[in-house]
Amino acid sequence: MRSRVSISQILAVWACFLIPTSFLHAQTAKGGPIKIGPDDKQAFPDPPAGFNAPRDKVPHGEVKVVEYDSKTLGTRRMMRVYTPPGYTKDKKYPVLYMLHGLGNTSTEWTQRAKAPQIVDNLLADKKIQPLVMVFPSGDAAATAANGGGGRVQEGYGEKFTQDFLKDIIPYVESHYSVLTDRKHRALGGMSMGGGQTLNIGLANIDKFAWIGAIAAAPNTKSPAQLVPDPEAAKKLNLLWLACGNKDGLLRVSQGVHNYLKEKSVPHVWNVDGNGHDTTEMSNNLYHFVQHIFKE
Repeated sequence: MRSRVSISQILAVWACFLIPTSFLHAQTAKGGPIKIGPDDKQAFPDPPAGFNAPRDKVPHGEVKVVEYDSKTLGTRRMMRVYTPPGYTKDKKYPVLYMLHGLGNTSTEWTQRAKAPQIVDNLLADKKIQPLVMVFPSGDAAATAANGGGGRVQEGYGEKFTQDFLKDIIPYVESHYSVLTDRKHRALGGMSMGGGQTLNIGLANIDKFAWIGAIAAAPNTKSPAQLVPDPEAAKKLNLLWLACGNKDGLLRVSQGVHNYLKEKSVPHVWNVDGNGHDTTEMSNNLYHFVQHIFKE
């Protein structure tokens, strides 16, 4: 005998596909309403109009889909790599790795957040130096064949960490003309990628001098786990924390900020007026990339 499927069940299934990812992220927050503390202030103004719009009269970098063999995961995977205008193997470039949020792919940065256009414009305005940007698939379950990006992903933890450290970074450094010391290697991310950024970056200060976590999600380790040695964390050239004051996940970043402040670890704390959205990503990338790779 066949079981009947109710209208409500059908609608619930469709909701999984129709509800914006940002809403789903915010719903994972627990602990009550958003509470704004005395430190929760905007550290930098909103970017100027058109900062993330393509300009016809400026040089443009190139974004390519790159496949690599992950020995750690035993599968073939993909990432996107941005090379700046005039990229040449005769020069060495700093490299910025940017991690995406839950339920998304590397296109969250390259297409939705307009990272290539933001960097193209900043380069044209001579506000930053040329750099390579790498946008990995943050889900270890994603392959070159399936693309990844599911709502419920099991590959955001240690499996991805090992693939990132043992396969992605070595691949980039052997296939692109990039500098390989920590002072020329930066790591950033949004939401789930923000949590990954803190989890990976703060555990590998010997590999990264610049760390930027935007609207970190609850996959972020507890502050004491993230920074067991505050003196070591003080070796970072930049530790950037940001979140919107309308974001249900604000409490995660607040906890990290408060711990860092208590332990006297220098960091940027930028709380602007956004929610858990693409605007938060783009605005903070605009500022973050202008503060990295500085002497």
